[in-house]
Amino acid sequence: MSKRSHITTTINNESVDFLCEPRQSLLEVLRDVLYLTGTKEGCNDGNCGACSVIMDGVLVDSCCVLGVEAEGSKIETVEGLSSKGELHPLQKAFLEQTGMQCGICTPGFLIAAKALIDKNPRPSEQEIRHWLAGNLCRCTGYDKLVRSVMTAAESMAEV
Repeated sequence: MSKRSHITTTINNESVDFLCEPRQSLLEVLRDVLYLTGTKEGCNDGNCGACSVIMDGVLVDSCCVLGVEAEGSKIETVEGLSSKGELHPLQKAFLEQTGMQCGICTPGFLIAAKALIDKNPRPSEQEIRHWLAGNLCRCTGYDKLVRSVMTAAESMAEV
């Protein structure tokens, strides 16, 4: 067994310490060590976006990041979207606009959309489609997903 590393990081605005093996991906750490199972494993090679998280303000596929690389980082997962029992506007919009089907891709789309809105609070439809291109949905077309992000961006801009 490899020597495990002690990692200190911030996940969803909470200080977190964990042990991980050098070969473990951030996705494995989130799901199997920290039990944050909202982040999904789709392809495990960076092609589907189901495991998307925001790391130090950058959208990343957690299956392509080593857990040891989280040292000192600030990570946002889908579990961190809601606050005080209230759904995030993106989560509300995805429900209202039926921007999901089976749910495997939904956390990744939510995190990708949040990363976009954090950078550009008023994205165009074309910008949304371009930004979400790294996320795959095998159940439905992308129109409802794009409409969900547009609705959320509009509601967040009104606040």
